[in-house]
This record gives sequence, structure tokens and C-alpha cells, in this order.
Amino acid sequence: MPQKRILVGIFGAPHGVRGELRLKSYTADPMTIASYDGLTDETGTRAFKIVAARPVKDDLLVVRVAGVADRTAAEKLTNVALSVERDSLPPAEEDEFYHADLLGLRVETQDGAVLGTIATVLNFGAGDILDVRPPAGENILLPFTRAVVPVIDLAGGRVVVTPPAEVVVNEEDAAQDSGEA
Repeated sequence: MPQKRILVGIFGAPHGVRGELRLKSYTADPMTIASYDGLTDETGTRAFKIVAARPVKDDLLVVRVAGVADRTAAEKLTNVALSVERDSLPPAEEDEFYHADLLGLRVETQDGAVLGTIATVLNFGAGDILDVRPPAGENILLPFTRAVVPVIDLAGGRVVVTPPAEVVVNEEDAAQDSGEA
């Protein structure tokens, strides 16, 4: 089930003395975050309006926020995560997914064996990785590629995976891989 609020960015350190601050944008087009209505903290209790934004590099912006006029006020926003209502975002394109829509989906193999649920989606720069929480044991990390995840059934609440041979998917496999049995 999709989450109600979607993380779209996070305020960084102040930039200068006039209340500007850095903002790391998680949107596909980083500048889009400045046009969102309804930006709030993760709880939805504190609202923010970005009144000016300029790109610094890649997904990093320098922004001015309504009501923030000096460095002291900007410092209070450092590390505040920004979110919007899920319903205010456009539908995902074909073969694209909001990470939040994947969280909690059941992960099963082609033969129907349940491996667990998607706990989070990670990205360390080389592509998305599904962090799967099994019913017992350590989490399983799977590359989020069409070869490994050929079926994504949002309506059915599941993804079907073909784990790569090097990925250990249960304790019995782990015991065999480590020479125990």
C-alpha cells in the first residue's frame, strides 16, 4: 500500500548569512521540488514554501524559504526532510516506480516461495537495490533490474524475483555456502 507522504528532499546546511540553505532534491528533475505546493516536514506539521532556487550541481540546490531571513533561522532547518502528499505527485511512467510504492510489497520467487517484503530501496550510485526483509534471518539485497525483478504487481502487492546465483536467499543456502551442513 502506498505511503501517504513521499520524501522529496532534505534541507542541508545554511548558505551564507541571508537565510539561504542547501537542499538535496530527490525528484527526477531537481528543480521541480521548488514548484511543489504542500511541502512539509515528514510528519506533515510544518509547511515550507520555496520562494527561490538555483542549482549548485546535480541534485543539490541553494534555496530561499518563505519566512527564513537569516542564517540562524536557516540553521534550524538543517536536516529537515521534505515531503509531499502522494496524491499530489504525477503518476509514474511505464516501467518507473516511486520507491514508496514498492515498500512493503511481498517478494516471491518464480515458483511462489515468499522471500519476505521490501523494507527499503537503496542506491549507492550504481543503480537501485531492493532491501528485502525475510521472515527470519538477515536481509537480502537484490539489484532492482528487469532480469532480477521481472514482475512488479503493485495491485497484487507483490514482486516476483529471480535472485542471482550469488545471492543467498535462505539459511539452508547460507549453511551450504559457508561449508556447514
